[in-house]
Amino acid sequence: MKNKKTKKDESSLKWVIESFILTFILSGVSSYISSNGVSKLNIFLAILILIFVIFIGIIFDIIGVAVTVAAPSDFHAKATKKVSGATKSIKLIKNATKVASVCSDVVGDICGVLSGAISAMASIRISQMFSVSSNIQFIVSALVAALTVSGKAYGKNIAKNNSTKIVHYVGIFLDKVKIFNIKKYLDKIKQKMTKNNFLCRIMTINIEKCDKNRN
Repeated sequence: MKNKKTKKDESSLKWVIESFILTFILSGVSSYISSNGVSKLNIFLAILILIFVIFIGIIFDIIGVAVTVAAPSDFHAKATKKVSGATKSIKLIKNATKVASVCSDVVGDICGVLSGAISAMASIRISQMFSVSSNIQFIVSALVAALTVSGKAYGKNIAKNNSTKIVHYVGIFLDKVKIFNIKKYLDKIKQKMTKNNFLCRIMTINIEKCDKNRN
């Protein structure tokens, strides 16, 4: 019992560290892009990017909720029939806590930070272009927050009512991009490296033998 508890504690601590590093890197990159890239864009393009970021945050929140609601039993029959995306869907549901944390917390918070930064820049641009009061920043920020919250609230209902379909669509997408096969590619690279090391050792042994025979 104690070993199981310690393993769970270790895995949870490991996940906390991994999520911290992932969030730190992604938020740093996204903040840099938003501050340096978006500030140089046209106001209309900046608004389009802002809408896209809000939309991404809502979509990932829907996925996070759907994964926690969906049951793995819905995909067992499909997995035995080798239906596309079924196996990946079961993996997603089994790792529902981590998937929901990445989708809702990591991606959601990053989208929130990005939308806040872009909305602030957009409001400054609008006030400069149309000689409007700088108080427009509060209106734009409030509008972005309202769209995000209402969109996520509506998305949660969609996720609860269509959890199986949503998870299956995500599973099919992961099957297409083969995101889980990265480990296999890394294993193949490791195998090639070990084979090369083995060949190098044989080569060095043969060279040493030749040198000894010469002497």
